[in-house]
Amino acid sequence: MRIAGIGFRGAAELVSLRDALKRANGDNPLDAVVTESAKSRTGVFRALAAELGVPGLGVPAEDIARMITPTQSERIQDRFGTGSLCEAAALAAAGPEARLVADRAVSGDGMATAAIAETKGQET
Repeated sequence: MRIAGIGFRGAAELVSLRDALKRANGDNPLDAVVTESAKSRTGVFRALAAELGVPGLGVPAEDIARMITPTQSERIQDRFGTGSLCEAAALAAAGPEARLVADRAVSGDGMATAAIAETKGQET
């Protein structure tokens, strides 16, 4: 299972989410896109999931806070209790055997991030 974790600022537009995802994932197929639960209800995140034709899922903040991520952002640590929202969301959603196959990638405008996790045992 291949999961894309997405992080984004409130003012981010769909083009920013697309760009971050493209930088992290290329044209590889995905099984779902995920973000923090409150963010998963935003129009821009829902639009991305619909465009990709995959589920757009929310991960509870407490699950995100339990994830240790290779990328560290002080701002994200203060807000979500983890170093990278996109990495943490991808790992939490993909399950306990998951691994990151693409660390955080940032959109060109700096408004969105994406990371890719896969369930252990699957190849990229």
